[in-house]
Amino acid sequence: MAGARRAGGITKRCECRGEDGVRLGQKCPQLKKRNHGAYQLRQELPPAEDGTRRTFRRTGYAMVGDAQSDMDKLRAVLDLVGDDEHYGHQVSDLLAKVMRERAEIPDAAEVKRRLVGGVALDSDMTVGEWLDAWVEAKKTKRRTTSGYASHIRVHLRPGLGRYRLDRLNIGHVQAFFDGIDEQNEVIRAENQQRREQEARCKWGKPGKPPADVSARLAVEREKLKAMPPYRHITGPATKQRIRATLRAALNSAIRKQLITFNAAEWVELESGKRPKAKLWTAQHVERWERTGEKPSPVMVWTPAQLGEFLDEAESSRLYAFFHLIAFRGLRRGEGVGQEWSYIDLDAGLITPSKNLVVDNWEVFEDDPKTEESQSTIALDSLNVAVLREHRKRQLAERDEWNRHAAAERAKGKDVADWVDTGKVFTEVDGSWLHPEQVSDEFRRISKRAGLPPINLRDLRHLAATLVHAGGGDIHAVKKVLRHTTIQLTSDTYTELLEDVDRGIAERAASLVPRARRSPENVPTEPVEDAQEREDDADEAA
Repeated sequence: MAGARRAGGITKRCECRGEDGVRLGQKCPQLKKRNHGAYQLRQELPPAEDGTRRTFRRTGYAMVGDAQSDMDKLRAVLDLVGDDEHYGHQVSDLLAKVMRERAEIPDAAEVKRRLVGGVALDSDMTVGEWLDAWVEAKKTKRRTTSGYASHIRVHLRPGLGRYRLDRLNIGHVQAFFDGIDEQNEVIRAENQQRREQEARCKWGKPGKPPADVSARLAVEREKLKAMPPYRHITGPATKQRIRATLRAALNSAIRKQLITFNAAEWVELESGKRPKAKLWTAQHVERWERTGEKPSPVMVWTPAQLGEFLDEAESSRLYAFFHLIAFRGLRRGEGVGQEWSYIDLDAGLITPSKNLVVDNWEVFEDDPKTEESQSTIALDSLNVAVLREHRKRQLAERDEWNRHAAAERAKGKDVADWVDTGKVFTEVDGSWLHPEQVSDEFRRISKRAGLPPINLRDLRHLAATLVHAGGGDIHAVKKVLRHTTIQLTSDTYTELLEDVDRGIAERAASLVPRARRSPENVPTEPVEDAQEREDDADEAA
């Protein structure tokens, strides 16, 4: 009967061997000693799938209690087989492998969990091995897959890769994320120390410092060189994305019947909500100039600051790019991927058609993020005029390049004609513009203009604010930014300009008719006269 207890027991024998490596057995001179020898266990296993008999043997126990403990664990696993022949084959294979590898006898509860879940019993794949295999097989967009690979390479493999996949639990994953928080504290402290040391390295007065001060500053600068560089912390939103990568990989392992439980589902993390954009008001600018700290990860220029930037950018060949992004909210990759064939300047319409994406500095073309991202939006007359001027400049660049190429070829040099990629924004030879070059140019212009720092993508936030300031409601903002949901727009892009907010408040107050005369029509009177009238009224009462 398959479920019957099979033969087995614990015995003691001599393990001594001769010079040839063969056990001495009865020839061992130590046999007569009472404590000589070691305990061994022997237990019959269910037959293999081909019917071959199997026996589990393990020797070398110094104490009989140790042998008995392993025997109890072994039999607890065998008791799970019952009358199920398939279970018997699986357990037999597992224990045969345990015997060969001198591995620890598995816990019966863990074996039962695997049997019930249909998971392979002999799998010893690590989390790191599975993550590598999982991301290698992913069929998502290239940039998405690269994001998964980055999370695995930088965070998950170093932090969790050593654990066996089937033994990963909530405690392991929670400790991993707690470790990120601890490292963040170290980074914050080191960044602050570097900030303070930089302050000690500055003279702060006009003219050259005296010799003794120069010597002291030189010592402080040497100290600064020895300090760790500035580093970014791993914020709540990034941790949520890392957890999402791990959760997706573990869900895939469940579908492959490698595990039955997803430990990433139950880890407690900060919400990771998108940070609210804040305006670079005079107060915020003053604080930044004094401390070097930004009030929020997402900062947005005021309209006046945007005007200063655009004034400074007019001489740049990418002026039209920045103008379009600032007012119509295209993403960076959409801007450099935009094609002339999807712009109707006469009708004042633009449809983001392609997306140029950077992956390890390599640029490739992809479709926009979502179906909504390819929606057509209107162009204002100013943007139309700027784009017409940009088109003239581009055609002039093309003609100049072709003249140059022809002259160079006449000298025997291999120079190709201008490349007609159909893109609105290109290199001077017509080829694709690397998205990071646009960001570099944006930073250079911002610095020349003396403006507080924002990222190029923050112009998208500014576009949302300008749409709202121009009278557009949340649905108008959603349409311009081409979001999938109104919730995303509401949560992230509706930071109101102070003046706009005040104007809304004034208009709301004016909607209610009142019988009182308006404040400007109420005659004023001296305080003494007003007090005298109140006294007269009290006496009359």
